[in-house]
Amino acid sequence: MSGDRVLLGVVAAPHGVRGLVRIKSFTGDPMSVAAYGPLSDESGKKEYRVEALSAARGAVLARIEGVADRTAAEALRGLRLYVERERLPQAGEREWYEADLVGLAAVGTDGRNWGKVVAFHDFGAGSVMELSAGVMLPFTDEAVPEIDVEGGKVVVDPPAGVLAGGKEKEAET
Repeated sequence: MSGDRVLLGVVAAPHGVRGLVRIKSFTGDPMSVAAYGPLSDESGKKEYRVEALSAARGAVLARIEGVADRTAAEALRGLRLYVERERLPQAGEREWYEADLVGLAAVGTDGRNWGKVVAFHDFGAGSVMELSAGVMLPFTDEAVPEIDVEGGKVVVDPPAGVLAGGKEKEAET
């Protein structure tokens, strides 16, 4: 995957019999998944025109041009939808695109090497950052106090007990 494209969503499932799909959107506003023009597949070779219709049950109900029935919609299940980076707005202060953080070194506040940032996940309780060591940290200001994209690193301060060897923190009373 080239750094000039950003993953905006994944086709989760068909919806109904008329070719509609549910898309898991990774945009700040889920309905924005269709706001940046045509999207492409992971290879960048096939283009999809998406029309977001409504948000429902944590997903976006959408129509994809040329998909007219449930069978065609089912064939798209798992399709990852990307947009060209230049079509996205600039990130604000203390905002980042997750794609910019993947691959950065993860360094502890004590200088310890915790590997690299592999991916981000959201299981419903907030964003989690996965490190190459096979561990996950909450993506919060406390656990990730510094992000230096230009310097190629994120500084991590793992909560007590999250990572073996992580610094111990006193329980608050």
